[in-house]
Amino acid sequence: MNVNLSKKVALVTGAARGIGKAIADILADNDAYVIYTDIDLATATQSASKSPHCKAMGMDVTDEMQVRAVTAEIVREYERIDILVNNAGVNTLQHRVPIDQFPRDEWDRILGVDLTGVYIVSKVVAGVMRSQGSGRIINIASVVGSVPLRLQCAYVAAKAGVVNLTKSMAIELGSDGITVNAIAPGSTLTKSTKDLFYGEDGKFKDSVNQLLAHIPVGRPGTPDEIAHAALFLAAPEASYINGTILNVDGGWTAGYAREF
Repeated sequence: MNVNLSKKVALVTGAARGIGKAIADILADNDAYVIYTDIDLATATQSASKSPHCKAMGMDVTDEMQVRAVTAEIVREYERIDILVNNAGVNTLQHRVPIDQFPRDEWDRILGVDLTGVYIVSKVVAGVMRSQGSGRIINIASVVGSVPLRLQCAYVAAKAGVVNLTKSMAIELGSDGITVNAIAPGSTLTKSTKDLFYGEDGKFKDSVNQLLAHIPVGRPGTPDEIAHAALFLAAPEASYINGTILNVDGGWTAGYAREF
């Protein structure tokens, strides 16, 4: 898929690796100027080295002062921000437990990055986009924001929040020329899912067939497949898509894939 993003400026959070890197890469491949932001600046710098149009900046999405400083620096250098991808997110490997056993500090950590982080970055960047009269905001949600899973109360709550925050922002910002949409990936082959399911040492590798039974296409997605969805939403031709949650999940949320 080829999209003309020439002279567009894109800010991607959590871009050092995984889905964020794949999205940043595909935007750069389509001629956007891309700022790879991540709390892990060293890895983000390595990821951004693919093109002279790319640069890396360290940014913690939970730190509003830092977000404002990074945003101001981008605007000083490029004079605008056309595309924001809110990808930065965390989950927990250790605490897959019922809510009565779920630690409060883990709840705060996950909600802080996965939901409050989206709010903070969007709040800051939306001001820039409103002043220029245009912009695209793409939030990375999850299928669990619509179809919850057991033993992940914080992540489910955060992603459900992202789903409706996306719709709320779409209503608020559409008249300013800013579209706001979200992508809801299903199970995607990243380092974290390898640690859980798909790697030889995956914590829940014995449950992988049960997981795949819920996915009609019978496999996890790839970061590149999520990135192509982001490229579609960033394309000039997607200008009338606003407030949409795009499931990229192999059919996970379409209905039951197994017989009863």
